[in-house]
Formats: sequence, C-alpha cells, structure tokens
Amino acid sequence: MTTDDETRERIETLEGHIAHQDRTIQELSDVTLKQWQKIEELARRLERLDGQLRAVEDAIDAPPGAEPPPPHY
Repeated sequence: MTTDDETRERIETLEGHIAHQDRTIQELSDVTLKQWQKIEELARRLERLDGQLRAVEDAIDAPPGAEPPPPHY
C-alpha cells in the first residue's frame, strides 16, 4: 500500500467515525429535548395540583361559620 492509499484509508475511517458521532449527538439532542418537554409538562401539572391542594386545604381550614347553611334551613 502506498502512502496515498494509507492516507485515504485513514481519512475514510475518520469520516466514518465522525458520521457515527454526528448521528449519536443528534440522537442525544433529540432525547434531551423530549426530556425537557416532559419535565416542563410535569412542572405545569405539579403547579396545577399544588393549587388544587391549597384550595382544598383552605376549605378545610375555614371556620365553620364561614360556610353557608344548607338550603333547608
């Protein structure tokens, strides 16, 4: 094998490695994006549930006189 052939083979090998790394980086980027979207969705749901829980706690902590009497009174 001549020096040019060896150099060409090494370059082709390096190009193959770079293509594989580019593909891997893109896949990791896609996974990271999906994870951040899921995290944001879960954060919104947590905020909503926290608000609902606070409303329930406030209703439980309200003094009995604050509740209107039933309609039959």
